[in-house]
Amino acid sequence: MTLTNQRAADRRRAGHPPGPEGSISKLFFSEHTQRLQNLAVDLEGPSTQAWLEGDQWLKGTAWSLLRVRAKTIAGGTSEVQRNILGERILGLPKEPDTNRDLAWSQVPRS
Repeated sequence: MTLTNQRAADRRRAGHPPGPEGSISKLFFSEHTQRLQNLAVDLEGPSTQAWLEGDQWLKGTAWSLLRVRAKTIAGGTSEVQRNILGERILGLPKEPDTNRDLAWSQVPRS
C-alpha cells in the first residue's frame, strides 16, 4: 500500500489526473479495517456489547465496530470501488443502464 500511495503522489506531482490508486487504497483500507474490527470483537466476545461502566477499552471497541461499517460506505462503497477498478483497470464492460445518457432530472423514479 505504501508503494500504491507513493505512485498516486507521483502522479499528482507530475500533473496527471488521478489514477486507480485512490480506489485501490480506499477499498483495501476500508475492508482491512473492517476485518480487524471484527477480529477485535471476536477476541473480546460479548463484552463488546455490554461493558462495565468506565471500561473505556471495551466502550471504544464497541464504538469502533459501529463506526467501521460506515468506512465501507464513506467515499464510495466498496462495491462502487470494485466497479471502478473492474471497468477502468481490468477493462470489464460497464453495467447495463438504459438511463445512462439521461439528465438526473429525467431519470424515472419509482
